[in-house]
Amino acid sequence: MKLCSALGVWMFFNVAAAMEPISTSIAVGMAAALTGFLASYPNLIYYFHECCRPEWISLNKTHLEVALNKELFGQHVASRVVLKTVTGYMQNPNPKKPLVLSLHGWTGTGKNLMSQLIAESIYHKGMESGFVHLFTATAHFQHQKHLETYKEQLQMWVKGNVTKCPRSMFIFDEMDKMQPGLIDSIKPYLDYYDNLDGVSYRQAIFIFLSNAGGEKIAEVALNFWNAGQEREEIELKDLEMAITLSVFNNKQSGFWHATLIDKHLVDVYVPFLPLEQKHVVQCGLAEMVARKMKPDKEVVERMAQDLNYFPKEHRLFATQGCKVISSRLDYYI
Repeated sequence: MKLCSALGVWMFFNVAAAMEPISTSIAVGMAAALTGFLASYPNLIYYFHECCRPEWISLNKTHLEVALNKELFGQHVASRVVLKTVTGYMQNPNPKKPLVLSLHGWTGTGKNLMSQLIAESIYHKGMESGFVHLFTATAHFQHQKHLETYKEQLQMWVKGNVTKCPRSMFIFDEMDKMQPGLIDSIKPYLDYYDNLDGVSYRQAIFIFLSNAGGEKIAEVALNFWNAGQEREEIELKDLEMAITLSVFNNKQSGFWHATLIDKHLVDVYVPFLPLEQKHVVQCGLAEMVARKMKPDKEVVERMAQDLNYFPKEHRLFATQGCKVISSRLDYYI
């Protein structure tokens, strides 16, 4: 019997056995009947218990495209790159390696939201899926003295979960706070191998989130503005090389001299531009909708006006992006 079917019978039997009054013979009979029923309808249980199957894991491109347009503000480069890259990867029946995305930009620009939208477009349960795994440097890898232990644990965790479900997703937040050398422990799993010790990693997805490179991205955006060019004219090619060099040579970054960068195992570096005041207003209005409140543009604009921007003389980019919107909004409502 397949794992999900076995789990379904096990769950039913345990629930039934807990009911009173009920005899063991009746419970066994019910379990036997259920087993026979599932044999006749083997796919039924997959709709009730999350499994590593297309019913629970498959790309909804339309959902991703709509979500990017409606929920992620001011990030035309990131939205375009992610939509094309994720779609191409998920539609490839035989990828040569896992998908590796590295998201870069200042805090509050939408990196965490992007990873959430990707998960929601692929996994039926989104970030709550048992096949989506989130690591944060300050929570999971705090102590430098435990680095070797962390490396072993991370290797075991990735291997164990990919063995359980080849289409697993791993999100690493705060890469700029990650201990240098740690992320290279999983470098073999990101490489062009058919399998390692009988396990194939080619269907897995790895997403790295980092503030590193944010200064370079902001510098490019400011240069475009100073030259009188539209923000929407900025393209990936204007940013990608600057990001790569910035994170690779930054001693404060978890990517410092990382082999996975040196060996070009990151498929795409996704830049998140600093947000302008109009984007902060959009975030505020979206927050009000999320709270089931009537959007009040006047209130949100007043809040956005009081935030800090740079350069100070032009107040062009919000220093904290949309990071503080949720807490600041309460003061203005």
